[in-house]
Amino acid sequence: MVRQLTAADRDRLVRHFTALDGDDRVLRFGQHASDHVIENYVRGMDFTNDVVFGVFDSALNLVGVGHLAYLPLEEDETGRTAEFGLSVLESARGTGVGSALFARAGMRCRNSGVTTLYMHCLAHNKTMMRIAGKAGMDIRRDYGEADAYLALPPADSASILSEMFEEQAAVFDYVLKRQVRQADKLLAFLLPVD
Repeated sequence: MVRQLTAADRDRLVRHFTALDGDDRVLRFGQHASDHVIENYVRGMDFTNDVVFGVFDSALNLVGVGHLAYLPLEEDETGRTAEFGLSVLESARGTGVGSALFARAGMRCRNSGVTTLYMHCLAHNKTMMRIAGKAGMDIRRDYGEADAYLALPPADSASILSEMFEEQAAVFDYVLKRQVRQADKLLAFLLPVD
């Protein structure tokens, strides 16, 4: 389940990004990013104008993050564009987390009047290239980097209701995982193992 994150999730975001190894940090940020750079990146996230999505495992670890940044509208542009960045911890790869984050970002873009979803990555980032290809994005490679563009249809009642339902289901899923985790802690305390 993909849940929208808030500024209250900043510490979890730092833990997620710093859990990425060096190669994964290069793929996510386009360069080596130290813990300090990551902390500054998370501290600078604009939760008012951007949208950040997350996927939690059963232990409430943030295993996947998608950051959707709305680009400023230029005077000569007729449609709005949003850029999407994505990272998934190694333990959750191959489970559809990245595709689910991308689908949720696409739905949010569509419902917020964005006409083009854009991704920029290193051309050798096979995972992002696969997600872009599956989505039917127009991919342009140049000098070891790649840009992918997806034209989005306008929102309709089905897309709006679908996004509302998905967010409510994700919140319920998170609360349920949190309750199970708390119950497990209580049982461990009450019934200690010898």
